[in-house]
Amino acid sequence: MAARVLELIVFLILVAFSRKICSRKFFWAFNHPAYGSAGYFLSWRLAVEANNVRAWRMVPSQCLRHVEDYMTGGQYERDIELIVDQIAEYIEGINVSEDGLDAWILDVDDTCISNLFYYRGRRYGCDPFDGPGFVAWALRGECPAIPPVLRLFQRLIEAGFKVILVTGRDKASLGEVTIANLQSQGFDGYERLIMRTREYGGKGAVAYKSAVRKLLVEEGYRIWGNVGDQWSDLQGEFVGNRTFKIPNPLYFVS
Repeated sequence: MAARVLELIVFLILVAFSRKICSRKFFWAFNHPAYGSAGYFLSWRLAVEANNVRAWRMVPSQCLRHVEDYMTGGQYERDIELIVDQIAEYIEGINVSEDGLDAWILDVDDTCISNLFYYRGRRYGCDPFDGPGFVAWALRGECPAIPPVLRLFQRLIEAGFKVILVTGRDKASLGEVTIANLQSQGFDGYERLIMRTREYGGKGAVAYKSAVRKLLVEEGYRIWGNVGDQWSDLQGEFVGNRTFKIPNPLYFVS
């Protein structure tokens, strides 16, 4: 009997000791200097892209150098290339109808064309969003195409899909310049460009884009795919057969 009691005591001591060691290892892994700001950025960006971090207003200041490296060092474009490759595989399995109602929806800002030059002046999202400043930037009509998405756009057109661009930009103030900007960057031949009008004033992005997609479906369009850089582009109603998220660690639109 005494031997069994002794075995039980030894077992409990070992369990307590192993738990203490494991907790210390986990704490060390996350807080060790080797983890640093680069490790934090990787964890933060993963949480952002997985939509686990929401309604964030600014990029954490310790991520500034790393988000700049990500956006300008080639990894951002490589990530988009991989996503576009997945879309291409999906497209191969679709038989496009001759009725002209097979559609794809693409967001505009930081999906088709890039605002990276603007956000560079905002310390890559570490400074608060400046609405008037962004409008002034957009009015210049100088947003460059995001190359992998431009190639995707052209492939969709060639395959016979109707590409519909849906943006939160205001039609009254940015309509003409946005059309010209898109055309200058090679986005030509889309079915239509849908922009915010007064009837959608005050609606959040999810509600606005859901309403637009509902109207498209009521017109008979079959939405095979939906591509955007924000989760609000891809949530709500009538999102389409499949959705594809383009990375964006610069800002969040709810």
